[in-house]
Formats: sequence, structure tokens, C-alpha cells
Amino acid sequence: MLKLFIGLLKGAVLGGAVGYGAYALKLSGGMLWLTYGVVGALVGFVVGRPIWSLITDKNATSIVSILKAVVGFGIGCGLYALVAKVWGGFALTLGQETRWVQDWQPVMGAAIGGLWGGFIELDDAIGGDKAPAKAAPKTLGKPKK
Repeated sequence: MLKLFIGLLKGAVLGGAVGYGAYALKLSGGMLWLTYGVVGALVGFVVGRPIWSLITDKNATSIVSILKAVVGFGIGCGLYALVAKVWGGFALTLGQETRWVQDWQPVMGAAIGGLWGGFIELDDAIGGDKAPAKAAPKTLGKPKK
């Protein structure tokens, strides 16, 4: 449960930061697809076992982190499409400003990053702590006396 919370927190902070950067740059329209895709990819690189720990580990491969980033790009774009195009979006009021949630990059970025980060952290926590036991080597021929 703690891993899930940590993943949600890491993903929400990263997604909110990227979303705020896009908001400050006034990116909108077609650039929202790219923004939320970058959120998913960045969360895939950093959350769970980050790419720098996979590069330094001799027994691991960095392909896992690259695959999480590629799938995360698709997840980010897919969640944006689900909210904006399928559901039609919904209005969110914070303070005196009312906007569509999918057009408010810090909020949507934090939501996408939190969901993806929680899933990745939970997935990496399941069964990844113990190394598999080595089997005894097989001998060919007659055993030595």
C-alpha cells in the first residue's frame, strides 16, 4: 500500500510539473497530446525502478525502463483522448476560474502521472524483491567417486 502511495505521489508531482511547464508556455490544442504523452513517458522513466538504477545494475536491462516510457507515452495520450474525446470532458472550478479539466495542464498532467506512477510502482513491488534460486548444475555421464 505504501508503494502505491509513493508511486501516486511521484507520478503526480512529475505530471504536475510537466503540466505546469506546458501551462506557462501556453500550449494548447494539438500540443496537449504531446504534453500528456511526455508526462507518461517521463513517469515511465523515473517511477518504479528508474533508468539510472537499471543502467548501473549488471543483472538488469534498461529495456524495461524504455518500454515503460513508450507505453507511458501511449497511456498519457490515451487517457487524454478518453477524457477529452470520449467523455467530452468536464468543468473544474478552482478559485474564480472555471476551465475544462483536460485543458488545464497541471491538473490533468498530475492525474495522468499519478495513475500511471501508481500502477508502475505497484507492478515493480510485486515479487521483485527476491532473486530466483539457482538450480544445481547437471552433470553429464557417470558421477565421479
